Amino acid sequence: MTLSQSREKLLGRLRRRRTREREGLFLVEGVRSAEEALAHGAAVRFAVVASRLSSTPGGESLLQRIVAAGIDVERVDDAVLPELSDTETPQGVLLVCEESSWGLDDVPPAAGSGGRALLLDGIQDPGNLGTLVRAAAAFGIPAVVTLDGTVDPFNPKAVRAAAGALFRVRVVRAPWDEVGPWLAREEIALLFGEPGGRDVAGLQRPPVWALAVGNEGAGARPDMREAGTAVAIPMPGSAESLNAGVAGAILLYALTREPRVG
Repeated sequence: MTLSQSREKLLGRLRRRRTREREGLFLVEGVRSAEEALAHGAAVRFAVVASRLSSTPGGESLLQRIVAAGIDVERVDDAVLPELSDTETPQGVLLVCEESSWGLDDVPPAAGSGGRALLLDGIQDPGNLGTLVRAAAAFGIPAVVTLDGTVDPFNPKAVRAAAGALFRVRVVRAPWDEVGPWLAREEIALLFGEPGGRDVAGLQRPPVWALAVGNEGAGARPDMREAGTAVAIPMPGSAESLNAGVAGAILLYALTREPRVG
């Protein structure tokens, strides 16, 4: 069982952002993420499947779904997959999917909490980005907008950290000079996380809002400060700050939590 040389080279090149953007393709690894891709109608160009998939929990049923969907399947030996994978212990499946091409006009209406979008500004760590995408999906935020200077949301490590949530939200790439006017046009209140901001737990939530999470070191950009409201997480302990993934998830929890009655 061998993979065609052209596809093997493509898999290697898709680890680079430039290739992903040029080809409009990205890699999805692991049973859970592959299940989410199929469940949410991702366009799968082809699948690479190793023998070990059958012995992986959920692997056999996933393979049946892949075949039933008419996806082109490349079967390889177990020894081959680690050379193609971005993980040390691959689960036996790798999908090559087409990137979504959503724009700001494709962002769905606000969720029940009023949350319209999570804005990621200058997030450099793909693990943090994936965690934030996962948090957005968990708290019912319909879209994630990655601003200029942010790591590629389709980076393999970001996709893996998102654990399938990438297919539950609409991911939009847009520069701030487009996002700022869009927020104003759609009457979306901008909130951004920053130490020293208003206590998020006591904030009167705007009817429709977007939360911006930025690079821990750089903080919010000046235009964002002028347009929005800084919110903070009260921390009685000795830590000065949280990483972007943790802070963003806590802020989303606080903003989407329904107030207690009585």
